[in-house]
Amino acid sequence: MCSDTVAVLAAVWASFAIRLGEWWPGLLQDAIWLFPLAVVILIPTFAAVGLYRPILRYADESLLHTIVLGASAGLLLMMAVWVFMRQGIVPRSSWLIAWLVLIALIGSGRLLLRRYLRRRFRLSVPRTPVIIYGAGEAGAQLAQALRYSSEFEPVVFVDDNPQLWGGIVLGLKVRAPFKLPRLIVRHQAGLILLALPSVSHRRRQQVLDSLANLPVKVLALPTLAELTSGARRIDELREIEVEDILGRDSVQPNPELLQARVTGKTVMVTGAGGSIGAELCRQILLLRPRQLVLFERSEYALYVIEQELRGMLINMALTSDSSSSGKKGGVELVPLLGSVVHRRRLEVVMERFGVETVYHAAAYKHVPIVERNPIEGVRNNVFGAWHAAEAAIAARVETFVLVSSDKAVRPTNVMGATKRLAEMILQGLAGENHVTRFCMVRFGNVLDSSGSVAPLFREQIRRGGPVTVTHPEVDRYFMTIPEAAQLVIQASALAQGGDLFLLDMGEPVRILELARRMIQLSGLTVRDDAHPEGDIEIQFTGLRSGEKLREELLIGANDAPAEHPMIRRAREGHPPWPVIQEGLNQLDAAAHDFDYPAVRALLRELVTEYQPGNDIEDWVWRQEAVGKQEITKRGEG
Repeated sequence: MCSDTVAVLAAVWASFAIRLGEWWPGLLQDAIWLFPLAVVILIPTFAAVGLYRPILRYADESLLHTIVLGASAGLLLMMAVWVFMRQGIVPRSSWLIAWLVLIALIGSGRLLLRRYLRRRFRLSVPRTPVIIYGAGEAGAQLAQALRYSSEFEPVVFVDDNPQLWGGIVLGLKVRAPFKLPRLIVRHQAGLILLALPSVSHRRRQQVLDSLANLPVKVLALPTLAELTSGARRIDELREIEVEDILGRDSVQPNPELLQARVTGKTVMVTGAGGSIGAELCRQILLLRPRQLVLFERSEYALYVIEQELRGMLINMALTSDSSSSGKKGGVELVPLLGSVVHRRRLEVVMERFGVETVYHAAAYKHVPIVERNPIEGVRNNVFGAWHAAEAAIAARVETFVLVSSDKAVRPTNVMGATKRLAEMILQGLAGENHVTRFCMVRFGNVLDSSGSVAPLFREQIRRGGPVTVTHPEVDRYFMTIPEAAQLVIQASALAQGGDLFLLDMGEPVRILELARRMIQLSGLTVRDDAHPEGDIEIQFTGLRSGEKLREELLIGANDAPAEHPMIRRAREGHPPWPVIQEGLNQLDAAAHDFDYPAVRALLRELVTEYQPGNDIEDWVWRQEAVGKQEITKRGEG
């Protein structure tokens, strides 16, 4: 206010001096009363329009609007007082000069003070110099947000568009990507922020390839989908995800297929607390079923997914009129504890709630663990699927969808064999002309699901290594969790009975190359024989029991396009249902007696493609033998 008072007095003097061309015009002597009048009117007017409320270090262009408003209103009031009092002569052009000078003095003073405050803040808080890759709208918003950050200081933009090279955005120069090595050294930058939220995964992969060998860490802005949905803010940086490195664009769902078996219906998800089951529940909830039945054996997992879904329902109710139905978001959630091995429990649930569509995602999926616990794997994966399917038939469920795996193709492990046998059960039941339509969905590895390689690598890199890879030649197909869930939902609409659906997953990814990229994009280097001074070592642990070098999606070559361009429909041979049923009864008896050799032999007999390795741990046999002895002793007692 003191500086503004000086500026007001200077503006009054300058309006006469500039107009009349004299340092102290005689006319000003007759209008000396304008000096106190200007202070009395203009300073309170500035306060009234809010000129003294902004914190200068964070002030933006709205401050100029406030200055213009205050100066205009104050001088108009002064003119009104002058007209009313008829005191002295004031040239009409002096009012315009006073207005211009006042805005210039007050505005420039605040700009200089803001620049000083920001400079003092930058010098007082050590911040990491960062380079922003992308000088578009997202990059500009990010730079604006980081101006007030206590961690990062944007120093330069980099962009692929040659028309922007040499330009200035928010006071920062825009440079070409090939200058990055020099820019990193010049600005001592330790971080590159990827501000490309709307580019395709393929283009993002190309950019990451060009950054992989630079001695900096790379972070990314949220994707366009995350920004538009409100899940993340523009300044919420994230680590480079595996899907960024893969360069594979997500498969876009068909809205009609998504809604066909879900919207307005009662839907049940088994294994609702697992990675795939939970994402299925999220996607289904957005499609607004009448009821969503969550069936899960883990109390904690059921609690977590129920709380998350109830939060989603509240948000849905706030953004729509569906709350008028009496339920939050218009969807009734039914969380139920239970195991899929209990057939009667499944049947009662499906009948009681009138379930129309079942998504069977309950299964043990970790290959080494199932390999060490084969009988439990058979119980859950095989008999769980069988009992759920029979319960669906008894409850006259319309559609039953089994979530399967690429490990079911020519399996070399117990988990894969159990998933293939579960597929055969549904194929056999589909041939019995039941009301229920059965189908299966087979896909590869799911990014960031529990036990996935991506979070394991991230954690190992965070700890300083080593990063463990089973074999230098191992590769896998990958897809995102939302993609997997959407494929399962769409498959239910395409099902005709006994269908096997596959997703066109592109080319498989070499796991060793994935590990190298994740290390490099974390700003670290790989330690090997050629680079003994590197940061992170990659160790090869050897293929685990039952693990394959390469996974497949098809047993044969008999597949055809489906209604969705990225979905394939396959037909694979299977024994008739009576043969499968007889084998299941024998398998049930062997599992009940803890007879592991018989279980393994029956799996090989039923799943002819199953070729287990010879490296099954001896302790598995001992565990099963001990269990069998205990059963025998109790029976004798």
